[in-house]
Amino acid sequence: MNKNPFADDTIVALATPQGSGAIAVIRLSGKNCIKLVDTVFCNTYKPDKHLSQAKGYTLHYGEIAEDQTVLDEVIVSVFKAPHSYTGEDGIEISCHGSTFIQQQIILLLVRQGARLANPGEFTLRAFLNGKIDLSQAEAVADLIASNSSTSHQVAMQQMRGGFSNKIKILRDNLVNFASLIELELDFGEEDVEFADRNDLKKLILSIQNIVQRLVHSFEIGNVIKNGIPVAIVGKPNTGKSTLLNVLLEEERAIVSEIPGTTRDTIEDEITIEGILFRFIDTAGIRHTTDTIEAMGVTRTWEKMRQSSIVMYVFDVHEITPKELSITVGEIRETLGGSSLLLVGNKIDKEDILYTQREFKDFQDIIFISAKEHLYIEDLRSKLVALFDSKAVNVSETIVTNARHVQALQHTNSALTKVFEGLNNNLSGDLLSIEIRGALEHLGEITGEVTSDTLLENIFSRFCIGK
Repeated sequence: MNKNPFADDTIVALATPQGSGAIAVIRLSGKNCIKLVDTVFCNTYKPDKHLSQAKGYTLHYGEIAEDQTVLDEVIVSVFKAPHSYTGEDGIEISCHGSTFIQQQIILLLVRQGARLANPGEFTLRAFLNGKIDLSQAEAVADLIASNSSTSHQVAMQQMRGGFSNKIKILRDNLVNFASLIELELDFGEEDVEFADRNDLKKLILSIQNIVQRLVHSFEIGNVIKNGIPVAIVGKPNTGKSTLLNVLLEEERAIVSEIPGTTRDTIEDEITIEGILFRFIDTAGIRHTTDTIEAMGVTRTWEKMRQSSIVMYVFDVHEITPKELSITVGEIRETLGGSSLLLVGNKIDKEDILYTQREFKDFQDIIFISAKEHLYIEDLRSKLVALFDSKAVNVSETIVTNARHVQALQHTNSALTKVFEGLNNNLSGDLLSIEIRGALEHLGEITGEVTSDTLLENIFSRFCIGK
């Protein structure tokens, strides 16, 4: 575990967002922070009682003052080490939300000996003091950035140690076998074998299976974290931009009766039933001599290949079932693993039954009128069903961090070398080297193996005050 190089520092930062509000929270951490706040705080009801005498997890009402000038009436929360977020003594000052008051209190605390916290330094101290591991610290940032119910649940599961526990089990199993193999080296002259090679093969295969499942989970984890990309495609003037505006409930895209109005992609996000969707309005697909429009059409095909769901919008009055069948075939050739959703637009209540019969050979078509806002809820429900949120069990471990995936891939490669070594009757000392390599890669995830550069890169992306 890395030692905290700032163990003697008291840090201070605004923990609530910048700007005016009803209240603001100013946070301090460090072994001298309680004594420091004592120099500027007076308890209204017990003037003779100092914060340094207070128990942890207690609240104190009083005034923050410099000399005889009162800056604000505040509530001070006291946290005692090691039972705090950072593992150090901590203070949180709840003051009125005036930006002037916030600044004056922070400046006063700095004059008393505190220093302004670096981005993520409170969470960094929690990591350095052993309160959380590195993957849990990264989950804190994910939790703050979560913008849907699903991403929130995944971040919470990781912050509570779900991912860490799985990695710990893998490491413990490997450590046990590595210990037996290294023990054999101490008895090399006696030719003693403590580690059963067949059992070790089974263990390696079992661990690789778990590691590969975790790597594969990143595909869905990345979608949960960044939103499910949905490309809205179709011929010009079929109502794609109108549909985007209806789904987003705002005039995001320009709508015109002139074909080819949309020449580039337009993206925006919305949460439906706790799932974040990222809609991409694209240029209409058609042959054109307009250079700029042609570039837009090319980009449309690129977005289709990159999206999880492709929503093909067509005008039910302008296409026959045969033409639609040919178009669907062309699209499916380029989709890869994307799901295709057919959306028949410009329907009205009077002719929906007739239209449904006409296109009866196509499964799962959603008929809507984007202009009249008809059956839009059916479309939203279908999008959620296509994502198949029931298949995403957030109680299971889902990897959402590219750094973790890279470490897992390196782990898998090291384990493959161990397995090949076992098949080739490799000596124990060489096997031990490869096993230690796998352990090192797993340790990079939880922070048991770190560097100052890695920590700086991770915590510099945190907000100040967390």
